[in-house]
Amino acid sequence: MPVLVVGAGYAGLSAAALLAWRGVPVTLVERHVSTSVQPKAFGVNWRALELLRPVPGVEESLGQIWEGIGDGMRIAIASSLSDPEPNMIVDGRQDDFGFMTEITPVASVGAPQSRVEELLRDRAEKLGADLRFSTELVSLEQDADGVTALVADRVTGEETSVRADYLVAADGYRSPVRDRLGIPTTGKGDLGHACVIMFDADLGDLVRDREVTLWYLRNETFTGAIVTGTGVDSHVLSVNYDLGAGESEADFTEERCRDLVRIATGLPALDVRLLDRTSYGMAHILAARYRQGRVFLAGDAAHTMPPTGGQGGSAALQDGCDLAWRLWLVISGQAGAGFLDSYDAERRPIGELTADAQLANLGVRMPPAMRVGYPEPLDDPIAAIIGYRYHSAAILAETGDDGSLLEDPRDPTGRPGSRAPHVVLRRDDRPISTLDLFGSGFVLLAGPRGEAWTRAAQVAADWLGVRLTSYRIGGELEDPAGAWQGRYGVGGDGAVLVRPDGYVAWRASEAVADPEDVLDRVLTAVLARS
Repeated sequence: MPVLVVGAGYAGLSAAALLAWRGVPVTLVERHVSTSVQPKAFGVNWRALELLRPVPGVEESLGQIWEGIGDGMRIAIASSLSDPEPNMIVDGRQDDFGFMTEITPVASVGAPQSRVEELLRDRAEKLGADLRFSTELVSLEQDADGVTALVADRVTGEETSVRADYLVAADGYRSPVRDRLGIPTTGKGDLGHACVIMFDADLGDLVRDREVTLWYLRNETFTGAIVTGTGVDSHVLSVNYDLGAGESEADFTEERCRDLVRIATGLPALDVRLLDRTSYGMAHILAARYRQGRVFLAGDAAHTMPPTGGQGGSAALQDGCDLAWRLWLVISGQAGAGFLDSYDAERRPIGELTADAQLANLGVRMPPAMRVGYPEPLDDPIAAIIGYRYHSAAILAETGDDGSLLEDPRDPTGRPGSRAPHVVLRRDDRPISTLDLFGSGFVLLAGPRGEAWTRAAQVAADWLGVRLTSYRIGGELEDPAGAWQGRYGVGGDGAVLVRPDGYVAWRASEAVADPEDVLDRVLTAVLARS
């Protein structure tokens, strides 16, 4: 078995789906009986959807989920849903992000995690992934050639040994795999616990039709949050509690849960129907490394963050997608084993940046006296969502690169280490985004006078056995707006090499004397080929 995945949250399911789509046999084990019924994380951001969209039907299905929920989101700090003067943080609808159409061809979709997990599970299984629920990892050992895991069926108790080339640990913020490997962590650690109450009630005029409402609540009884319009025919109330003060989940009886919902809504006589109750720990935990031997951490196992800002789920989705294409390249023999070091080098700085940004958002929502030691919010959250940059041996940086982690996606540079910019082209007299070309392998984009580059790309692909497709802008791909060269920073006889994740690995601003030799050396370096 090439890959064993532990955990069926966002990171695990996205890894399984993208591996199966690429034809890599994968087994996933999950201790719970199914995917989550709670909405949990809400929303799939633009960058996560760009990585998921190569799997047939995913983008369309996510769009349909969001279409059935609403047109926007409101976020505020208040004492209850009935507070006459809430402190509005976001009071927006979809057109507030109209500028994003210049950055990406995809939309941000506000789908709840329960629905997204259900969709990813369905796609992974249909693509051939072996998903085993009610199955728990008991132990693991690794050697130079692979990982041996002992898994147990939690219903029958039967234990099975599974041998895999690589293991993806997507087993949550307490990550037993991370603990077994002795990987240290940093961060603020546990930030508190909350009881999550899923309920049904008629909230009348307190919420708007076709709009998600997220209220951070601070009142004399509790602090927490309430979310409505989740698309799962229910509402969710999260109430914080303090283990240090002797409080526990057991304190949340059915009667108390109903009372808390009435306080949260400001409706003392509200008829409340309880649907589900669970608890979770809020934390800020950062793994010191994302790889140990043949085991890789993903999602909360790598970077646990507060939910404030809503980017934790999308970060986990990106981890899973990112591991899938890297593992595929190595397992298929296109890349050397050392290529996998680029996962930690690239994803860990972004995971830490995202987690710190979420922590900063939490600080803003706290009373001033409790914010001591918290970072400041990012100046441009959009840059952190879709403008982050990578630096590793899998990126051939240009001389003078400033090593920055962020750039403004509204003004892309096209330089190595950055996300390849979205440009609307035409093929067969139909509009197509440059991003539509990426996902299934490497892509070489050459300028109008770049015939030598496209010929060299075919030679290099055949010689190295790499899946590489080349296009000439101004040839089979038309550039009616004349925007491609400026956005990608090359001349008419230059070229850009884009990785399967849509990131620029290398570029040449102009023609060279021997393009075949140059591309051979570039691909050999990027793929860690000896």
